[in-house]
Amino acid sequence: MGKRVNVLITDYAWESLEPERKILSKVGADIVVAPSGQEEELIELAKEVDAILTCWAKVTRKVVKMAKGCKVIGRYGIGVDNIAVEEATRVGIIVTNVPAYCIDEVSDHAMALFLGCARKISFYDRAIKKGQWNSQSGNQMFRLRKKTLGLIGFGKIGRAVVPKAKAFGLHIIVFDPYISEKDAADYGVRLTPFDELLKSADFISVHVPLTGSTHKLIDEKAFRKMKNTAYLINTSRGAVVDTEALVRAIKENWIAGAGLDVLPQEPPDTNDPLLNQDRVILTPHTAFRSVESLLDLQRTAANQVACVLRAEKPEYIVNPEVLQSLNLRASLQT
Repeated sequence: MGKRVNVLITDYAWESLEPERKILSKVGADIVVAPSGQEEELIELAKEVDAILTCWAKVTRKVVKMAKGCKVIGRYGIGVDNIAVEEATRVGIIVTNVPAYCIDEVSDHAMALFLGCARKISFYDRAIKKGQWNSQSGNQMFRLRKKTLGLIGFGKIGRAVVPKAKAFGLHIIVFDPYISEKDAADYGVRLTPFDELLKSADFISVHVPLTGSTHKLIDEKAFRKMKNTAYLINTSRGAVVDTEALVRAIKENWIAGAGLDVLPQEPPDTNDPLLNQDRVILTPHTAFRSVESLLDLQRTAANQVACVLRAEKPEYIVNPEVLQSLNLRASLQT
């Protein structure tokens, strides 16, 4: 076996790194775990590593610049908004992700938040525990069958929601500028403009990555176009929703409520006004979790990094243009 290499793991949300160790040890790699995942710490640790695996910690431009021996940065998950992909591409680093990760779990969680909002599960639970037994408290509830669910974003997770939502008799409309009417029709849903979806949907579920164009996509203008009986569900990225506008929308009854698994700041400040809204259900960025999904995630993310370290092309490359770069750091077999 040749010289051993180091893989920096910036952060993780599971009990053991044994699956990663097992996979990476086969390519002569040792794991270095960051104590906190803060930028200054990662800048120092990145100087001596050949690869980086990150969950939620930010692999910033400064971190990438200091990782002069790094050949690959792997993301534990789908979105790569916490990685400086452009800088990585510029210096010749491959970036990978796990695009088929937790599709069942997140689509299930979106449906759980949808049902929790529609049937006011959390509202009644809190009321009963405060000694209030009153089935008529809170906003009115409506029959779900024949109501309209609007999906913003129609990738793998959005598409996985469709059969689950149809089981409740929902009519489904979709906004996604990257798909065709035929793509939508193949799933038995209707493609609509963004404004039409906002105005028509009784429930809106967000399934988009965080980009420049989706940052605060659901803002005050969007909330004002929604029905005052409508609910917003977000299991994508917190910054897609303007939460200040959301609080106002709920307080002033522009919409009926929301179910959020993600927030712009995680965890939120203890004085965040969202925490005091009875018509908002919050979960701590946990939609992805299941025993099965986490094991799949660990193995797939580690395998992508292992491929690069043994000079093989990984399956899931976020920045494929880097493969044509003259300064590509990985020596991949052709």
